[in-house]
Amino acid sequence: MNLTTELRPGIDQVGYVDYNVRDFHSYDTRLGATYNAYLIRDEKVALIDTVKAPFAAQLKRNVASLVDLEKVDYLVCLHAELDHAGALAAMVEACPNATVVCGAKCKDALEGFFDVSNWKFQIVAPNESLSLGKRSLTFVPVPMVHWPESTVAYMPEEKILFSNDAFGQHLATSERFVDECDVAKVFEEAKSYYANIVAPYGRQVLNVLKAASGLDIELIAPAHGLMWRDRFGELMEAYAAWASGTYAPKVLVIYDTMWQSTELMAEEIYAGAVEQSQKIAKENPGAPRLDVQLMHCRKTTLTRLAAEALDAGAIAFGSPTLNAHLMPSVASVLAYFQGLKFREKTSVAFGSFGWGVGGPEAIQKALADLKYPALTEAPIKAKQRPDAEALAKCREAGANLANAAWERYLGDKK
Repeated sequence: MNLTTELRPGIDQVGYVDYNVRDFHSYDTRLGATYNAYLIRDEKVALIDTVKAPFAAQLKRNVASLVDLEKVDYLVCLHAELDHAGALAAMVEACPNATVVCGAKCKDALEGFFDVSNWKFQIVAPNESLSLGKRSLTFVPVPMVHWPESTVAYMPEEKILFSNDAFGQHLATSERFVDECDVAKVFEEAKSYYANIVAPYGRQVLNVLKAASGLDIELIAPAHGLMWRDRFGELMEAYAAWASGTYAPKVLVIYDTMWQSTELMAEEIYAGAVEQSQKIAKENPGAPRLDVQLMHCRKTTLTRLAAEALDAGAIAFGSPTLNAHLMPSVASVLAYFQGLKFREKTSVAFGSFGWGVGGPEAIQKALADLKYPALTEAPIKAKQRPDAEALAKCREAGANLANAAWERYLGDKK
Protein backbone atom coordinates (compact mmCIF):
# COMPACT_ATOMS: atom_id res chain seq x y z
CA MET A 1 0.00 0.00 0.00
CA ASN A 2 1.61 3.24 -1.20
CA LEU A 3 0.18 6.45 0.25
CA THR A 4 1.74 9.76 -0.72
CA THR A 5 0.41 13.32 -0.86
CA GLU A 6 1.53 15.94 -3.36
CA LEU A 7 2.43 19.36 -1.96
CA ARG A 8 3.71 20.73 -5.25
CA PRO A 9 4.72 19.04 -8.52
CA GLY A 10 7.79 17.02 -7.56
CA ILE A 11 7.30 17.49 -3.80
CA ASP A 12 5.38 14.83 -1.87
CA GLN A 13 4.68 13.80 1.71
CA VAL A 14 5.84 10.16 1.90
CA GLY A 15 5.74 9.43 5.64
CA TYR A 16 3.50 7.18 7.71
CA VAL A 17 0.11 7.74 9.34
CA ASP A 18 0.00 5.74 12.58
CA TYR A 19 -3.61 5.23 13.66
CA ASN A 20 -2.74 2.76 16.38
CA VAL A 21 -0.15 4.48 18.58
CA ARG A 22 -1.62 5.47 21.95
CA ASP A 23 1.46 6.34 23.97
CA PHE A 24 4.27 8.60 22.79
CA HIS A 25 6.73 8.65 25.74
CA SER A 26 3.79 9.42 28.08
CA TYR A 27 2.01 11.69 25.59
CA ASP A 28 -1.51 10.29 25.19
CA THR A 29 -1.92 9.96 21.42
CA ARG A 30 -5.61 9.07 21.55
CA LEU A 31 -6.03 10.27 17.96
CA GLY A 32 -2.90 8.56 16.63
CA ALA A 33 0.10 10.30 15.10
CA THR A 34 1.97 10.79 11.87
CA TYR A 35 5.67 10.74 11.03
CA ASN A 36 5.98 13.07 8.07
CA ALA A 37 8.79 12.73 5.56
CA TYR A 38 9.02 14.83 2.39
CA LEU A 39 10.47 13.77 -0.98
CA ILE A 40 11.71 16.47 -3.35
CA ARG A 41 12.45 15.48 -6.98
CA ASP A 42 14.48 18.09 -8.83
CA GLU A 43 17.84 17.86 -10.57
CA LYS A 44 18.82 16.34 -7.25
CA VAL A 45 16.49 14.14 -5.19
CA ALA A 46 16.22 14.80 -1.46
CA LEU A 47 14.26 13.10 1.31
CA ILE A 48 13.60 15.32 4.34
CA ASP A 49 13.42 13.19 7.50
CA THR A 50 12.25 9.61 7.85
CA VAL A 51 9.81 7.78 10.15
CA LYS A 52 9.90 5.60 13.26
CA ALA A 53 11.97 2.47 12.65
CA PRO A 54 9.03 0.00 12.59
CA PHE A 55 7.63 1.80 9.53
CA ALA A 56 10.83 1.93 7.48
CA ALA A 57 9.52 -0.57 4.92
CA GLN A 58 6.45 1.59 4.28
CA LEU A 59 8.65 4.66 3.83
CA LYS A 60 10.85 2.82 1.33
CA ARG A 61 7.78 1.72 -0.63
CA ASN A 62 6.39 5.26 -0.67
CA VAL A 63 9.68 6.71 -1.92
CA ALA A 64 10.19 3.91 -4.43
CA SER A 65 6.71 4.54 -5.87
CA LEU A 66 7.94 7.98 -6.97
CA VAL A 67 11.64 7.54 -7.69
CA ASP A 68 14.28 4.82 -7.96
CA LEU A 69 15.93 4.56 -4.54
CA GLU A 70 19.36 4.60 -6.19
CA LYS A 71 18.55 8.10 -7.51
CA VAL A 72 18.10 9.62 -4.06
CA ASP A 73 20.97 12.08 -3.61
CA TYR A 74 20.31 13.48 -0.14
CA LEU A 75 18.83 12.21 3.10
CA VAL A 76 18.18 15.41 5.04
CA CYS A 77 17.92 15.05 8.81
CA LEU A 78 16.41 18.05 10.61
CA HIS A 79 16.08 16.32 13.98
CA ALA A 80 17.80 13.21 15.38
CA GLU A 81 14.95 12.07 17.64
CA LEU A 82 13.90 8.58 16.61
CA ASP A 83 10.36 9.45 15.55
CA HIS A 84 12.10 11.49 12.82
CA ALA A 85 15.33 9.56 12.27
CA GLY A 86 14.44 6.04 13.37
CA ALA A 87 14.40 4.74 9.79
CA LEU A 88 17.47 6.70 8.69
CA ALA A 89 19.82 3.72 8.87
CA ALA A 90 17.41 1.68 6.73
CA MET A 91 17.22 4.49 4.17
CA VAL A 92 21.03 4.87 4.09
CA GLU A 93 21.24 1.18 3.24
CA ALA A 94 18.40 1.37 0.68
CA CYS A 95 19.76 4.49 -1.03
CA PRO A 96 23.41 3.64 -1.77
CA ASN A 97 24.17 6.93 -3.52
CA ALA A 98 22.67 9.19 -0.86
CA THR A 99 24.56 11.62 1.39
CA VAL A 100 23.19 12.43 4.84
CA VAL A 101 22.74 16.20 5.11
CA CYS A 102 22.51 17.68 8.61
CA GLY A 103 24.05 20.14 11.04
CA ALA A 104 27.11 19.33 13.14
CA LYS A 105 25.09 18.91 16.33
CA CYS A 106 22.68 16.60 14.54
CA LYS A 107 25.57 14.43 13.33
CA ASP A 108 26.80 14.16 16.92
CA ALA A 109 23.34 13.06 18.05
CA LEU A 110 23.03 10.52 15.23
CA GLU A 111 26.36 9.01 16.26
CA GLY A 112 24.77 8.24 19.63
CA PHE A 113 21.99 6.22 18.01
CA PHE A 114 23.63 4.58 14.99
CA ASP A 115 26.91 3.24 13.66
CA VAL A 116 27.57 5.99 11.13
CA SER A 117 31.14 5.00 10.29
CA ASN A 118 30.19 4.12 6.71
CA TRP A 119 27.72 6.96 6.13
CA LYS A 120 28.48 9.83 3.78
CA PHE A 121 27.80 13.18 5.45
CA GLN A 122 27.47 16.74 4.25
CA ILE A 123 27.45 19.10 7.23
CA VAL A 124 25.53 22.32 6.64
CA ALA A 125 26.23 25.50 8.54
CA PRO A 126 23.49 27.73 10.01
CA ASN A 127 21.60 29.54 7.22
CA GLU A 128 23.49 27.63 4.55
CA SER A 129 21.56 26.70 1.39
CA LEU A 130 21.61 23.41 -0.48
CA SER A 131 20.82 23.62 -4.19
CA LEU A 132 18.62 20.88 -5.61
CA GLY A 133 18.42 22.42 -9.08
CA LYS A 134 15.52 24.78 -9.62
CA ARG A 135 14.82 24.62 -5.89
CA SER A 136 16.93 24.96 -2.79
CA LEU A 137 16.75 24.40 0.97
CA THR A 138 18.01 26.91 3.53
CA PHE A 139 18.73 25.45 6.95
CA VAL A 140 17.88 27.49 10.02
CA PRO A 141 18.81 26.08 13.46
CA VAL A 142 16.07 26.29 16.08
CA PRO A 143 17.94 24.98 19.15
CA MET A 144 15.78 23.60 21.93
CA VAL A 145 12.63 23.51 19.83
CA HIS A 146 12.84 20.99 21.18
CA TRP A 147 16.33 19.37 21.03
CA PRO A 148 19.69 21.18 20.77
CA GLU A 149 20.20 20.15 17.13
CA SER A 150 16.66 20.93 15.89
CA THR A 151 16.60 22.68 12.51
CA VAL A 152 13.95 23.89 10.07
CA ALA A 153 14.36 24.12 6.31
CA TYR A 154 12.91 26.79 4.06
CA MET A 155 12.39 26.43 0.31
CA PRO A 156 12.12 29.99 -1.04
CA GLU A 157 11.23 28.98 -4.58
CA GLU A 158 8.06 27.22 -3.39
CA LYS A 159 7.58 29.27 -0.19
CA ILE A 160 7.47 26.09 1.89
CA LEU A 161 8.66 25.90 5.51
CA PHE A 162 9.59 22.38 6.61
CA SER A 163 9.02 23.23 10.24
CA ASN A 164 10.23 20.13 12.11
CA ASP A 165 8.35 19.81 15.43
CA ALA A 166 7.03 23.38 15.33
CA PHE A 167 3.35 23.74 14.34
CA GLY A 168 2.76 19.98 14.56
CA GLN A 169 -0.02 17.90 16.08
CA HIS A 170 -0.45 14.26 17.01
CA LEU A 171 -3.43 13.52 14.80
CA ALA A 172 -3.95 10.64 12.37
CA THR A 173 -6.44 11.29 9.57
CA SER A 174 -6.87 10.38 5.92
CA GLU A 175 -6.80 14.12 5.16
CA ARG A 176 -3.37 15.68 4.99
CA PHE A 177 -4.08 19.43 5.11
CA VAL A 178 -5.56 21.46 7.97
CA ASP A 179 -8.19 23.12 5.77
CA GLU A 180 -9.62 19.68 4.91
CA CYS A 181 -10.44 18.99 8.57
CA ASP A 182 -12.26 20.44 11.56
CA VAL A 183 -9.93 23.41 12.08
CA ALA A 184 -10.94 23.90 15.73
CA LYS A 185 -9.98 20.27 16.43
CA VAL A 186 -6.60 20.76 14.74
CA PHE A 187 -5.87 23.86 16.84
CA GLU A 188 -6.87 21.95 19.97
CA GLU A 189 -4.39 19.20 19.11
CA ALA A 190 -1.73 21.76 18.16
CA LYS A 191 -2.14 23.35 21.59
CA SER A 192 -1.89 19.98 23.32
CA TYR A 193 1.25 19.19 21.31
CA TYR A 194 2.77 22.55 22.26
CA ALA A 195 1.89 22.20 25.97
CA ASN A 196 3.29 18.71 26.33
CA ILE A 197 6.38 18.90 24.14
CA VAL A 198 7.47 22.45 23.37
CA ALA A 199 6.25 24.44 26.42
CA PRO A 200 9.58 24.57 28.33
CA TYR A 201 11.17 26.42 25.41
CA GLY A 202 8.89 29.42 25.03
CA ARG A 203 11.72 31.93 24.62
CA GLN A 204 13.23 29.87 21.81
CA VAL A 205 9.82 29.52 20.16
CA LEU A 206 9.38 33.28 20.17
CA ASN A 207 12.74 33.55 18.38
CA VAL A 208 11.50 31.07 15.76
CA LEU A 209 8.31 33.07 15.26
CA LYS A 210 10.35 36.22 14.80
CA ALA A 211 12.46 34.51 12.14
CA ALA A 212 9.40 33.01 10.44
CA SER A 213 7.70 36.40 10.26
CA GLY A 214 10.37 37.48 7.79
CA LEU A 215 9.71 34.58 5.43
CA ASP A 216 7.23 34.47 2.59
CA ILE A 217 5.31 31.30 3.46
CA GLU A 218 2.55 29.60 1.49
CA LEU A 219 2.77 26.16 3.09
CA ILE A 220 4.01 24.85 6.44
CA ALA A 221 5.01 21.19 6.44
CA PRO A 222 5.58 19.94 10.02
CA ALA A 223 7.09 16.64 11.10
CA HIS A 224 3.82 15.52 12.72
CA GLY A 225 0.20 15.95 11.78
CA LEU A 226 -1.46 18.00 9.09
CA MET A 227 0.12 20.56 6.78
CA TRP A 228 -0.89 24.22 6.83
CA ARG A 229 -1.64 26.10 3.62
CA ASP A 230 -3.65 28.91 5.18
CA ARG A 231 -4.48 30.40 8.63
CA PHE A 232 -0.84 31.36 9.13
CA GLY A 233 -1.72 34.53 11.05
CA GLU A 234 -4.03 32.62 13.38
CA LEU A 235 -1.41 29.91 13.87
CA MET A 236 1.41 32.35 14.62
CA GLU A 237 -0.82 34.31 17.00
CA ALA A 238 -1.73 31.14 18.88
CA TYR A 239 1.91 30.03 19.14
CA ALA A 240 2.93 33.49 20.33
CA ALA A 241 0.29 33.34 23.08
CA TRP A 242 1.35 29.85 24.17
CA ALA A 243 5.05 30.71 24.06
CA SER A 244 4.64 33.90 26.07
CA GLY A 245 2.40 32.18 28.63
CA THR A 246 -0.67 34.33 27.97
CA TYR A 247 -3.42 33.56 30.48
CA ALA A 248 -6.91 32.47 29.56
CA PRO A 249 -9.69 33.09 32.12
CA LYS A 250 -9.43 29.61 33.60
CA VAL A 251 -9.36 27.77 36.95
CA LEU A 252 -8.41 24.10 37.32
CA VAL A 253 -9.19 21.92 40.34
CA ILE A 254 -6.98 18.83 40.09
CA TYR A 255 -7.24 16.07 42.67
CA ASP A 256 -7.24 12.41 43.60
CA THR A 257 -9.24 10.77 46.35
CA MET A 258 -9.52 7.46 48.21
CA TRP A 259 -12.79 7.60 50.17
CA GLN A 260 -14.22 10.79 48.67
CA SER A 261 -13.18 13.12 51.47
CA THR A 262 -10.74 15.00 49.26
CA GLU A 263 -13.26 14.79 46.43
CA LEU A 264 -15.86 16.57 48.58
CA MET A 265 -13.32 19.35 49.15
CA ALA A 266 -12.50 19.52 45.44
CA GLU A 267 -16.17 19.79 44.55
CA GLU A 268 -16.61 22.64 47.04
CA ILE A 269 -13.62 24.55 45.59
CA TYR A 270 -15.09 23.99 42.14
CA ALA A 271 -18.51 25.23 43.29
CA GLY A 272 -17.00 28.36 44.82
CA ALA A 273 -15.11 29.12 41.61
CA VAL A 274 -18.20 28.56 39.45
CA GLU A 275 -20.34 30.83 41.64
CA GLN A 276 -17.73 33.56 41.47
CA SER A 277 -17.35 33.12 37.71
CA GLN A 278 -21.09 33.73 37.36
CA LYS A 279 -20.76 36.97 39.34
CA ILE A 280 -17.81 38.03 37.19
CA ALA A 281 -19.84 37.34 34.04
CA LYS A 282 -22.71 39.56 35.26
CA GLU A 283 -20.28 42.35 36.06
CA ASN A 284 -18.53 42.03 32.67
CA PRO A 285 -21.21 41.54 29.99
CA GLY A 286 -19.77 40.50 26.66
CA ALA A 287 -16.46 39.37 28.17
CA PRO A 288 -15.28 35.75 27.93
CA ARG A 289 -16.70 33.43 30.59
CA LEU A 290 -14.34 32.12 33.23
CA ASP A 291 -13.69 28.44 32.53
CA VAL A 292 -13.68 26.24 35.67
CA GLN A 293 -12.75 22.58 35.40
CA LEU A 294 -12.82 19.74 37.94
CA MET A 295 -10.23 17.10 36.98
CA HIS A 296 -9.66 13.74 38.68
CA CYS A 297 -6.01 12.74 38.18
CA ARG A 298 -6.58 9.05 37.54
CA LYS A 299 -9.47 9.73 35.18
CA THR A 300 -7.71 12.42 33.15
CA THR A 301 -4.53 11.93 31.15
CA LEU A 302 -1.35 13.88 31.86
CA THR A 303 -1.59 15.09 28.28
CA ARG A 304 -4.97 16.76 28.80
CA LEU A 305 -4.03 18.11 32.22
CA ALA A 306 -0.99 19.82 30.70
CA ALA A 307 -2.93 21.19 27.74
CA GLU A 308 -5.50 22.76 30.07
CA ALA A 309 -2.91 24.00 32.54
CA LEU A 310 -0.83 25.76 29.87
CA ASP A 311 -2.93 28.93 29.96
CA ALA A 312 -4.75 28.58 33.30
CA GLY A 313 -4.27 31.50 35.70
CA ALA A 314 -5.22 29.65 38.89
CA ILE A 315 -5.03 26.06 40.02
CA ALA A 316 -5.91 23.93 43.05
CA PHE A 317 -4.25 20.59 43.80
CA GLY A 318 -5.72 18.11 46.27
CA SER A 319 -4.70 14.75 47.68
CA PRO A 320 -5.45 12.63 50.70
CA THR A 321 -2.51 11.50 52.82
CA LEU A 322 -1.10 8.12 51.81
CA ASN A 323 1.81 6.74 53.82
CA ALA A 324 2.61 10.24 55.13
CA HIS A 325 2.78 11.56 51.59
CA LEU A 326 0.51 12.44 48.68
CA MET A 327 -1.14 10.12 46.18
CA PRO A 328 1.23 8.92 43.40
CA SER A 329 -1.11 10.21 40.69
CA VAL A 330 -0.97 13.76 42.08
CA ALA A 331 2.79 13.52 42.54
CA SER A 332 3.21 12.53 38.89
CA VAL A 333 1.19 15.54 37.68
CA LEU A 334 3.22 17.93 39.84
CA ALA A 335 6.48 16.38 38.62
CA TYR A 336 5.28 16.64 35.01
CA PHE A 337 4.40 20.31 35.44
CA GLN A 338 7.83 20.93 37.00
CA GLY A 339 9.46 19.91 33.72
CA LEU A 340 7.05 21.85 31.52
CA LYS A 341 7.81 25.14 33.28
CA PHE A 342 4.44 26.78 32.78
CA ARG A 343 4.02 30.43 33.70
CA GLU A 344 3.13 30.94 37.38
CA LYS A 345 -0.41 30.29 38.56
CA THR A 346 -2.17 31.33 41.76
CA SER A 347 -2.53 28.11 43.74
CA VAL A 348 -4.23 26.32 46.60
CA ALA A 349 -3.22 23.02 48.21
CA PHE A 350 -5.85 20.92 49.95
CA GLY A 351 -6.65 17.41 51.11
CA SER A 352 -7.68 15.03 53.85
CA PHE A 353 -5.79 12.93 56.38
CA GLY A 354 -6.46 10.32 59.04
CA TRP A 355 -4.00 9.43 61.79
CA GLY A 356 -1.03 11.03 60.04
CA VAL A 357 -0.41 14.11 57.93
CA GLY A 358 1.65 14.63 54.78
CA GLY A 359 -0.43 14.75 51.61
CA PRO A 360 -1.61 18.37 51.53
CA GLU A 361 1.73 19.53 52.99
CA ALA A 362 3.63 17.79 50.18
CA ILE A 363 1.44 19.56 47.63
CA GLN A 364 2.07 22.94 49.27
CA LYS A 365 5.83 22.33 49.01
CA ALA A 366 5.58 21.16 45.40
CA LEU A 367 3.58 24.25 44.44
CA ALA A 368 6.21 26.43 46.10
CA ASP A 369 8.88 24.62 44.08
CA LEU A 370 6.86 25.36 40.95
CA LYS A 371 6.81 29.02 42.04
CA TYR A 372 3.01 29.08 41.98
CA PRO A 373 2.02 31.77 44.54
CA ALA A 374 -0.23 30.31 47.25
CA LEU A 375 -3.51 31.89 48.33
CA THR A 376 -3.16 30.41 51.80
CA GLU A 377 -0.09 30.10 54.03
CA ALA A 378 -0.98 26.50 54.83
CA PRO A 379 -2.96 23.89 52.88
CA ILE A 380 -6.68 23.47 53.53
CA LYS A 381 -6.98 20.21 55.44
CA ALA A 382 -9.73 17.98 56.77
CA LYS A 383 -9.38 15.08 59.21
CA GLN A 384 -11.36 12.09 57.97
CA ARG A 385 -14.49 13.70 56.51
CA PRO A 386 -14.44 17.48 55.89
CA ASP A 387 -16.73 19.32 58.30
CA ALA A 388 -18.73 22.47 57.57
CA GLU A 389 -15.80 24.71 58.46
CA ALA A 390 -13.41 22.93 56.09
CA LEU A 391 -15.96 22.97 53.27
CA ALA A 392 -16.56 26.68 53.81
CA LYS A 393 -12.82 27.32 53.52
CA CYS A 394 -12.81 25.33 50.29
CA ARG A 395 -15.70 27.30 48.83
CA GLU A 396 -14.02 30.57 49.76
CA ALA A 397 -10.76 29.38 48.19
CA GLY A 398 -12.62 28.57 44.97
CA ALA A 399 -14.04 32.06 44.79
CA ASN A 400 -10.62 33.56 45.44
CA LEU A 401 -9.05 31.39 42.74
CA ALA A 402 -11.68 32.62 40.28
CA ASN A 403 -10.88 36.23 41.16
CA ALA A 404 -7.15 35.56 40.80
CA ALA A 405 -7.58 33.89 37.42
CA TRP A 406 -9.71 36.77 36.19
CA GLU A 407 -7.17 39.34 37.35
CA ARG A 408 -4.36 37.48 35.62
CA TYR A 409 -6.39 37.36 32.42
CA LEU A 410 -7.15 41.07 32.61
CA GLY A 411 -3.51 41.81 33.35
CA ASP A 412 -2.47 40.23 30.06
CA LYS A 413 -5.07 42.29 28.21
CA LYS A 414 -3.64 45.64 29.36
